[in-house]
Order: sequence, then C-alpha cells, then structure tokens
Amino acid sequence: MSSSLHVPNDLEEQDIGLYYHSRRSSPAISDSDISSSMSRPISQLQLDTPGETLIQPYTMQGSFKSPSLSQVTDVRQHRPILRSRTLSHLPSTVSTEDDSPSFTFSAEKVLKMREWALAFVVVQFDLDLGPVVRAVHPPMYLSPSEEENIAFSSFPDSLQFEQGSEVHSFRIRVYPEAFVEGVDETRRPQPLDGFMYGFSHFRQKRDPTSKRGYQQSSLVLLTHHQYPALYTSMISQLGSLFHAHGVPMLETACHNIASWQTPSPGSTVELGFLGSVLHVELPLTPDSQQLTETTTFEEQFNPAVHLLASSGPFNPPPIRLFEASLAHLWSLWECLVLCEPILVFGPSPAMTSQAIWWLRDLVRPIPLAADIRPYFTIHDKDHSLLINKAPPKAGLLIGVTNPFFEKSCAHWPHMLSVGRKSSARTGTNTAVTGPSPGWTTKTHRRHISKDRQLLKTLEKACAGHEEEQIRASLAMRGHFCARTNAMLVPLNRYLNTLMPSPSERNTGKARLKPFSSNDFLASLKKSPSALPFKSSSKQKEFYDKWLRSPAFGLWLARQEEVIGTLLRDRT
Repeated sequence: MSSSLHVPNDLEEQDIGLYYHSRRSSPAISDSDISSSMSRPISQLQLDTPGETLIQPYTMQGSFKSPSLSQVTDVRQHRPILRSRTLSHLPSTVSTEDDSPSFTFSAEKVLKMREWALAFVVVQFDLDLGPVVRAVHPPMYLSPSEEENIAFSSFPDSLQFEQGSEVHSFRIRVYPEAFVEGVDETRRPQPLDGFMYGFSHFRQKRDPTSKRGYQQSSLVLLTHHQYPALYTSMISQLGSLFHAHGVPMLETACHNIASWQTPSPGSTVELGFLGSVLHVELPLTPDSQQLTETTTFEEQFNPAVHLLASSGPFNPPPIRLFEASLAHLWSLWECLVLCEPILVFGPSPAMTSQAIWWLRDLVRPIPLAADIRPYFTIHDKDHSLLINKAPPKAGLLIGVTNPFFEKSCAHWPHMLSVGRKSSARTGTNTAVTGPSPGWTTKTHRRHISKDRQLLKTLEKACAGHEEEQIRASLAMRGHFCARTNAMLVPLNRYLNTLMPSPSERNTGKARLKPFSSNDFLASLKKSPSALPFKSSSKQKEFYDKWLRSPAFGLWLARQEEVIGTLLRDRT
C-alpha cells in the first residue's frame, strides 16, 4: 500500500490507520460514549459474532426504542408489516470472504433497486494491497480508480478500537471512465450531480489465525441520492447482519429495496427493510429545507422514529460534535453561508461525516455551489486537485482524520476540529496528533450577534442526558435554519421589485429585470434584514460578500428560472 509518509518497520503489516497515534490526550468522546447500546431493530436477535463486541463509536444511548423485529406495526395503526415479508431466515454465521455465494437478481429488480441504491460493495483488507473491493451486489461496473477510491474511503484512517464497528459516509466524483463501451448503461445510471455517495459499515475483529491478528472489512451502500439520514440508518441495520450472516442478508436487503415505490420528491413513505419500517420524508429538491415543524408525518417529529432524508443523522446527538466550538457556531454559520472553505478534522470518519452533513443542512435552502467531502483520504483521485499549495476553492468543505492534512492545509483560513471539550493535558510522553477540538479562523470577523440564551441551553445540554442533547440539537438546527431563511428575506423582497408590471406581462415580453448589486445594497438602508447585525456597516459588508460568492450566482439563477416559469404560465 502506497503512502507519502514513512511507515515504521514494525507497522508494515498494519492498516494505514495504525500509522498514526490517536488523540489520547484530547479524546473526542469518553469510553462511556463508545457504547454498544445504540437502539437498533435487530438488537434483540444477538446477531453479532460470538466473542465480538459491536461498537458504534459515538452512538446514542437512551430511551428511544426501535421497533420490534418480530412484528412492526405502523404508527398510524395500518396493517402490520410482518418480519417475514422483509427479513429472510437467518443462517448460521458465515464467511464474508470474496468466495461467498452471490444471488440471482432479475434485470427488472436491478432497475427498481437502483432508483434508491446502486449496489452494495464488500471491501476487505489485503496484506499486500490494503483495502480491496471483493464483491459488488448486484454486479455493477466500477472503474479501477473508483474501486480504489471506494475501498480506501470505506476504511477509517485512524484506529478507534481493537474490535468493533463504526458507520460513516463519503462522496466521490464520477469520471467519464466509469461509463465504458460495451457496458449496459441502464445498469449504471448517470449520477444526479456528478458524484456518488457511499455509506460504510466498517468492522474490525480479532482473528488469531491472521498474520495481522485481526480482520478488517466494510460493507458499503452506494447511491446517487443525498439522503444521509436514510442511508446511515439502513447501513447501520444491515452492516452487523451482513458481517454475521453473509450474502443472504444482502439478498434480502436488495429485494426489500427493489420492492419500494419510486422515490417521489416531497413525499412521505414507509419503507419495509430487514424486518423494520423506515418512516421517511423525502426533500422536494436537494436544496429544500426539511423542517421538523412542518413535516408531513401524522404525528410529532421524533428523530428515533422519523427520518428527514436529507438531514444529517441525529444519532448521536450532534451537539456533541460541536461541544468545543459552541460559542463559535455563529461564526461557523457565517463562513458556510459566505462559501468560505473549511477543513473539518476529527478522530473518526463517523464524526467528520456526520458533522459535514449537519453543516450542509444548516444553510439550506441556499444551493450547494461548492464541493463537500464528508470523509476524504489521501488516496482520493481528487486529492491533488483539492489539496495543494493554492488557496482552497470557495465553499470547499472536507472532513479528514489523517494528521497529514493539518500540515498540508495549514494555509486554509478556517478549521473546525470536532469533538467534546478536552481535559487539561498532563504528562509529557503522551503522543498527540491533530488539532484539539475547537474552531480556528485566520480571517473571519463575525457580522451578526450570537443568541446568548440558545448558547446557554446548548452548553447546559452537553452536560446533561442524551434526550436533552437531542432536544438541544433540534433547537440548534431550527435556529440556524431560521437564520438562513431570514438572511434571504431582503433578497426575495428586492426580487419582487424586479417583477414586470401587469402591462408588461400582457405584451408577452414579461421577464425579470436585471439584478443590481448596488440597488439591492441601497434597499437595505430602507428595509434592513431582521438578522441581528452588529451595525449597518456590518450588514452591508456581509451581503456584499455574499453577492460575490458562487452560492449567490446559483441561487439567483434558480430564482430567475422559477419566476420565469411562473410568468410564462400566467402569460
């Protein structure tokens, strides 16, 4: 396995994650946080391999209960969805090596499944090659560079435990080479946004028969949809089942997904999956806000039961990720809105990927005008494109765990190191790699006042129980989603002044007048934003920066398209 860093002789047969010491002096979470008490529908079956402790790093404990596997009844008292309809009979524990059996799957079912998920990829560690793709179910062509990218992205780049499992996600670019002559393109649909999304369940297990002393493998769900909450839930359920029982569980999962109705934007659906029911609300567009107050579920939103597909996972409570940076969340939000590049560092890909999906969610409905990478490695094909000596691209948001990036990205203006507050460092022999949890900026000066009351609520919740942390996380999400909407109000108000008059509409030449930055900034003097800017000059400075960001150009183009369509329909 290649690496730009020197590998000590005694680590030559170790995983790349073992090349670096973990942040022992400033752990992001305590041992009690890394527990196996995560509620999951399959927990009652004791499916984990004997002798293995299933560890979901940084997972949620508490009173939220998942549905029973034996019989799951819809919350609206519809006809029960029986376990036998979505979960196969569990075989004895089997090997998941690359010689494990495949299964037959009709072309019709493949097409139906790929409306939601492209394929499941099995990745295992090879002593000579490192992580290697061993199987793809159902079969789908992956270019050599895609296979390598998926393989390395599916493995943590840092050691978190001796044995156990963790779930994270990643985003990789799809290059034209992925579609080659002679390959049936209907079996590999074109990406929706030029990227493919992976959701990985990684497992490390002791194995005395292995030269390395343990086995490492990952099961990856590939999709074209930006539905992190949905797919994180799915791979969390399927991963442990697959690692314990092998390919039959993948076959069941594929048949379940192929039976789902075609995804319809803005709909609320109930999806039978491995003996449970997933209650999911899909976004209207990838940039639409999914607010907990306006969901279409027929009961109050509960993150333990309901999934807002495009939001970040609520499990574990997200405020834990930002605990060391709570006082700086308002600066962080401004940098996100203004398309400032941010390096997100964490001790595990589970934490960086959850953090980045949450940061992305907080600025909706502003469109994504830049690149985001929930988990990024030095083996990614885009590494030299995104990480180099040049200033980082506007809006670039990447999550990393390898301390190599702290040096190579030293010229970046902003860095967020996720995790809980560090205790005082003691001793001089403790190896520390990577930045301590917290927010660091070289250039940003905040324009808007903080919400001191919310800050106190968040700080208090961090020291409380998990249900309190979930409520605080929801409050944090609602606050910044509201700020994003408030930030757009003056722009929408100005766009109304650009609408054609009734007489112009009657002529058939109705169109939106050109947007003038100077006129808009002047309009703020008469009708200022409702946001608590520190001063009128700070307000002007903030909006002037946003008008020069790539997000504004994309937002304006989409508004003009929507208004243009409306005017044509009325004409």
